[in-house]
Formats: sequence, C-alpha cells, structure tokens
Amino acid sequence: MNTVIYALASGVGRAGIAVIRLSGDGCFDIVESMTKKSLPPPRTTALRYLYHPKTGDFLDDVLVVPFASPNSYTGEDVIEIHAHGGRAVLQSIFDALSSFSNTRMAEPGEYTQLAFKNGKMDLTEAEGIIDLIDAETEAQRKQALRQSRGDLGKIYTGWADKLIPILAHLEAYIDFPDEDIPDDVFDGLLAQLKTLTQDINHHLNDNHAGERLRQGITMAIFGPPNAGKSSLLNILAKRDAAIVSDTAGTTRDVIEVQLDIGGYPVTVADTAGIRITQDTIEAEGVKRALFTTETADFKILVL
Repeated sequence: MNTVIYALASGVGRAGIAVIRLSGDGCFDIVESMTKKSLPPPRTTALRYLYHPKTGDFLDDVLVVPFASPNSYTGEDVIEIHAHGGRAVLQSIFDALSSFSNTRMAEPGEYTQLAFKNGKMDLTEAEGIIDLIDAETEAQRKQALRQSRGDLGKIYTGWADKLIPILAHLEAYIDFPDEDIPDDVFDGLLAQLKTLTQDINHHLNDNHAGERLRQGITMAIFGPPNAGKSSLLNILAKRDAAIVSDTAGTTRDVIEVQLDIGGYPVTVADTAGIRITQDTIEAEGVKRALFTTETADFKILVL
C-alpha cells in the first residue's frame, strides 16, 4: 500500500487560513472519503465540508485543490486543504488524517525531496526553495528566487554540455593512439578547456558574495570608551538596544542587533571600549571586543 504524507504547508500559528498538503497515490481517495463528495477537476478550487472518517464528526468547511500527477509540486498526486487556521481546527484534521492506515506526517523538506527524486527540480533549485523560505531581506529573496527558478542550474548544465564533447574527443585520442589524429584537434581541446576553466574561475571568484548574502554580514563598532559606540548602535537599530552612559566602561560585553540594510542582512555588534584596564570583567570585555572586531566583515571605528 502506498503511503500518503501530509503536513501543514503554511506558517505555524494562529491564522485566518491554513493550508494542509497531502501527497502520494491515494490522497484523492482520502479527501473524498472525508468530504463525502467527489473532488473538482485538477487545479480547480471547490468548497467542501470535512468530516472525521471514523466518528463522522464535522471538522470544518474547507477549500480543496487537487493537483494530478505529474503536474504537481512533488510529481505525485497532491491535494491541498485550505482550512481555518485555528490550532484546534488543525489538530482535529491531523487527528483525522492519522486515522488512515496508509498516512503519516511528512518529514521536514520531504515534499521538496520528492520533487527532486521525481525530476521536478535539481539540487540547486531545491536549495533555492529553502533559501526562499528562509529569506528575511529583499536581496536574499531575489537571490533565492533566481536559484529556485533554475538560473544556477543552467550555468552548471552549460558547463557540462561543454565538457562532455571535450571528454569524448580526449577518450578517442587515448583509445586510438594509432589513428592519425591531427595535432590541431588536441590543441583545440586544450583551448576549450582553458576557456571553460576561466569561466568557472570567474564564477567562483565573487568574494563569496552568495554566502555573505545568505548567512549575513557582520559589522563591528569599536573604539575607546565614551566615544559614542552605543549611541551609534541605537541610532542604527532605531531603539535603545544598548545602555548609554557618561561612565566609561558601561558596555562590557558584545551587544548584537540584526538589521536589514539595503536588503542585506547585517549583524551590527557594539563592543566594549578598548583600553588598558585592571578590572577583570572589563578586561574580558576588551578581549571580546578585539576578537569581534578582528573577525567582522566591516569595522566602524568611533573616536
């Protein structure tokens, strides 16, 4: 018996509408048994009343949207149930779904895993989907969207398309050494490899821009005590993130705030004032300030 997986496809928490997704051979039959009515045509939305398959209790009035294989996200039969987003409503639907012998809760990322296995996307597109879900800034969204649409995969496929003919010619050159193969053929292959190598190096030589955009940029504010470092942090954060005082050595630990600057995720760190001190706790703060400043992508010196 084929297993049907199900999970909440929308965000967790109280909401007006929540989307539950089922995938697998037999998911249409499950929903039909719970609605006591036939499904609408694929990619068509219809209002249905949802009932518990064992007790017959009315659960919710929902919208159902079937997607027939292979024209679905996972490549399998998929159906979405658009229910009210209250916790009790969702729990009652999940309890009902779990009562079937051939259903189980989907693992995190399992829908995308199925999409990859069924040839609906490549690994770079799957990674782009995760990045798109995790995107918190506009720049992250744009980069993830490009990758989820296959832009990165197209680059790699282009390299492979160039490498395969080169490999075929080289194998022929090795397997048939007695054949009178002109030298200019081998020279042409070397030239193609050189061009391809340059293309790959140019693509990789971006100072890890993609990683910085995905993981975020770190910025350290450092300088002597009472220079205005904490005031600058509060201005950037637009709130009182750090204590501001005329007393030197007020900031003794690293205080971080997460900001969206021009669409880029930035972690701004306010550090302890750097000076020679006999205070053990302040000295530890200075040590941490130096380490944070040394490892930051950007450094702001306040005097």
